[in-house]
Amino acid sequence: MKRKILIVAGPTASGKTARAVEEALARKGEVISVDSRQVYRGMDVGTEKATPLERRGVPHHLFDVREPEETYSAAEFVADAERLIEEISARGKLPILAGGTHYYFDALLRGLPEVPPNEKLRAGLETVPTEELYARVREADARRAAELDPKNRRRLIRALEIIEAKGAVPPRSASPRADYEVEWILLEPSREALRVRLDSREASKFPRGLVEEVRRIRERVGDARLNELGLEYRIVGEYLRGERTEESLLPALSAKLWQYARRQYAWLRKLRDEYVAR
Repeated sequence: MKRKILIVAGPTASGKTARAVEEALARKGEVISVDSRQVYRGMDVGTEKATPLERRGVPHHLFDVREPEETYSAAEFVADAERLIEEISARGKLPILAGGTHYYFDALLRGLPEVPPNEKLRAGLETVPTEELYARVREADARRAAELDPKNRRRLIRALEIIEAKGAVPPRSASPRADYEVEWILLEPSREALRVRLDSREASKFPRGLVEEVRRIRERVGDARLNELGLEYRIVGEYLRGERTEESLLPALSAKLWQYARRQYAWLRKLRDEYVAR
C-alpha cells in the first residue's frame, strides 16, 4: 500500500516552513524537517529553525536530534524519515516533508550508493586540506563536485570514498520509489523577490543573536567542525577569529546565500523535469 506524502520544496527564504504549517493545519498533517542542520541542538538562529510560535501547534520532527559535536548523514535521515512517515501515517495524519537540503530529498526518493565506510581511506584524508579534497573530487568526478559544498569536508570525504570504490559517484535512479504517492508543492518566487527576502532575513539574524549563537557553538566544537555547519557559522567564525570585520558579515552572508539559492533554483528545474512533470 502506497503511503501518501506531501513535499514542500523551494529555495532558501521562499517560505517553506510557513507553507508546510498551513498545509498541516488544513490537512491534519505533521511536518518532517528535511534540513541537514536543523537536526542540531542550539543551532536555531543560523538555521532559521521554526520557533514554537511559528509551528502553531503542528508537530515537527527531526529538530534537535543531535549535538553539534556529532554528525548526521543522509543515510540516517532516510532511516528516520521512513520511520516517521510510517508512524505519522499510522496515526491517520499526512506526513509533510519540508526543507532545503535537496540531497536528502534525493536520498529518500532515489536511494544512496551502497558503499560501506572505508576507515583507512578516511584516516588518510583527515590531514588533507579541504581545498585539496575538493580538487580531488572535481578531478575524478566533475558532476558530483558541482553538486557539493566545497567547504563541507564530511561530504567531500564521502564522495572520495565512493569514488575509490566505484570510480565515480553513480547518479541515483531517475525513477522515484514506488511505495510513496508524492504530492509536490514547489515554491518559486521571482529571483528579485527572493533576493529581497533573503537580505531581510539575514539582517534580522544579528539582533536575534546570531553572533552569540555561533560563539557558543564554536566554543563547543572548534573551528574545523564549525566550518562544516554551514555558511552562517563559517562566516561568523571568520569574524570571531579576527579574519573579517563586523561590517563585512551581512554583505558576505547575503552574497554567499544568494549563490546557494541560485543552485537551489537549478535543482528545482531538475526536480520538475524528473518528478513533477511525469
